[in-house]
Amino acid sequence: MPRTPLIGTLTEDLTLTAGSFIVTIYGDIVVPRGEVLWMGSLIEICARLDISENLVRTAVSRLVSADRLEGERVGRRSYYRLAPSARAEFADAARLLYAPRDRANKWLLVFDADLPEDQARRARMAKVAPGLWISPDRADLPATHAPILRAEPVAGIDRLSELARFWDMDELHSRYRAMLDRFRPLADRLDDITPEDALIARLLLVHVYRSVVLRDPGLPEAALPEDWPGTEAQRLFRQLYLALSSNADRQIAAMMEGEAGPLSATTDRTTARLAALTT
Repeated sequence: MPRTPLIGTLTEDLTLTAGSFIVTIYGDIVVPRGEVLWMGSLIEICARLDISENLVRTAVSRLVSADRLEGERVGRRSYYRLAPSARAEFADAARLLYAPRDRANKWLLVFDADLPEDQARRARMAKVAPGLWISPDRADLPATHAPILRAEPVAGIDRLSELARFWDMDELHSRYRAMLDRFRPLADRLDDITPEDALIARLLLVHVYRSVVLRDPGLPEAALPEDWPGTEAQRLFRQLYLALSSNADRQIAAMMEGEAGPLSATTDRTTARLAALTT
């Protein structure tokens, strides 16, 4: 099924990989609705973005091999749910996307000469010297047994922005700007959007915003570069997500199935998610 004009505009020059987009589908749609999805529904929604059935099946197989998904057959149908190893990571991502985001005003110093750099990057920490890592105090301690100190500024507060150099803020700036350029026009096209386009547009919104916000260290306000676009991007994400959700949730109930039948349009978890976005 070809993309509609609206979806074609939103996906212009956007690279979508099947595995990454499936992760978005599970995080935004499936997790708050029982965590189980029929493979046929996954194939159908990916087809709306020209992701073929073969690519979906290959991506799901790889996600299973990577302990991200678990499969189960019921009769002739295959269903997939999140693997236990993926649930905590999904919960962390959901807090960044949907929960109120209070910027830290303290810092963590981690003294660990053996901390793998890929682990540090996933925790959005930055290396300031050999064996010394820094991150905003986001209330989630890094997974290490090394000493961790909590610090707060006592002087030079007007120069806190100099700490931003330890992260690639230029790349984040560009990604936020690209997200704003892609989705800002959508705000003027919401009055006549179809439920199907609302669902696909919301998934694309989550997919693009998630790819940026999971890299954002969440620096304190005083440490952010001037004209930081992340704040506007968060505001646009919340505005569009709330505006799209009534139609999108209706489409979920109409086209997507779990092991117990059609997915619910809303659940306690989806209602709580929307409430958090309004605060």
